[in-house]
Amino acid sequence: MSSTQPPITALGDAPEQSALENELAVLLVESLNLEIAPSEIAPTAPLYGEGLGLDSIDILEVALEVSRKYGFQLRSDDERNQQIFQSLRSLAAHVAQNRGDS
Repeated sequence: MSSTQPPITALGDAPEQSALENELAVLLVESLNLEIAPSEIAPTAPLYGEGLGLDSIDILEVALEVSRKYGFQLRSDDERNQQIFQSLRSLAAHVAQNRGDS
């Protein structure tokens, strides 16, 4: 870890992750090769731009991985995408509502 960078708001004293949020944090870190531990992603920190610092290509990659793992389609033309990908918590809530559990 470099001490020259300011701390990322996605890290630190945040509410604890739920089991699904942790699962999704692992998916984010592994699919995007992030250099932080999944447990360091604050559930309420922004994913896009500030916060975790993901860009639109990162979000597309995450959407693909979520679709594969949880059995439902995240569409790029969904008007709710900004809300869905607002934070780890909002993504987890969307996955919980839509995944193909049998």
